[in-house]
Amino acid sequence: MRYLTVHTDKRISKIGLGTWQFGSKKWAYGERYASEEARAIVRRAIELGVTLFDTAEIYGAGNSERILGSALGECRDSAFIATKVFPVIPAALAVSQRAAASARRLGVSHLDLYQVHWPNPLIRDRTLMHGMRTLQQSGRVGEVGVSNYSVERWQAAEEALGGRVLTNQVEYSLVARSPEQGLIPFAESRERVIIAFSPLAQGFLSGNYHGSSRPTDPLRVASPRFSPENVERTTELIRVLREIGRAHRANAAQIALAWTIRRPCVVAIPGASSVAQLESNVAAVEIDLADDEYKALNEVSAQFCARRSSAQSGRPLAAMKHLVKCGLLLAGTVREDQRLKLKSSRWLRERA
Repeated sequence: MRYLTVHTDKRISKIGLGTWQFGSKKWAYGERYASEEARAIVRRAIELGVTLFDTAEIYGAGNSERILGSALGECRDSAFIATKVFPVIPAALAVSQRAAASARRLGVSHLDLYQVHWPNPLIRDRTLMHGMRTLQQSGRVGEVGVSNYSVERWQAAEEALGGRVLTNQVEYSLVARSPEQGLIPFAESRERVIIAFSPLAQGFLSGNYHGSSRPTDPLRVASPRFSPENVERTTELIRVLREIGRAHRANAAQIALAWTIRRPCVVAIPGASSVAQLESNVAAVEIDLADDEYKALNEVSAQFCARRSSAQSGRPLAAMKHLVKCGLLLAGTVREDQRLKLKSSRWLRERA
């Protein structure tokens, strides 16, 4: 395993594990995955040197946090656990209460990285970051992060916090390269970190869905990314990934991951549907792409990304729709906490 050089209390692995799929019905992995396979994936990740584990309060109505915390077990203290608050009510007290709920579900007394899951388009971050600062000062939270923030809003969040906002979690892959326009240069210049989610574009870059094979899970079936037309547009990219993969005795997904983490400030958090996939993802950290290979991948992906960028419109409206949708998911998390009689006040008192 390789690790970031940025100073933190615990090392951050260049390949982490994303756990959106833990406890989520959208991925259609079933009960056995949640009760057995997820635990095996986490334990194997620890054995392979993975330290970064990413989750969120809205994933599976809190079940992702519960499954991850249980799977980590006695290894919780050595893992760099990152979770997220969804800023429906970005008030300082609400942030503290949501942090306490996440900590209880994870079974920890301290959150290594607490991230704002999405920028609230209606409200700036001053009161929210005041809550984050209070959590840091009390020892409940180590590092603060954001997700899906622009450079300008990232900088404003740091000003409001009065300290570094270490990470910005954004989609970054060979078919989603917009972070290169500002976010990555900013992170490199300030010793900040980009956490790349969907580094394989939800399996799109594995090549498994090119040809006659088509996704069957609800999430991919509903995604325009996996439409036959879109899949056809990346035929050449998949060809180049496979060609470079042969030179490294690697598959297309491993080459795509190696490309994503080649920048010193970038870590990737692919998910895993099995222990074998987890092992394959982690092995990508050992692949050193030559300059000409890196250039070839940049060139073949550029046209796809240019078309994707020009097709994106109505972003403020999309942000509002996303906020409402995730607000409903958060309500589901709160209801599940109430059903399980999960209390957070004790955690707040213990850390005071």
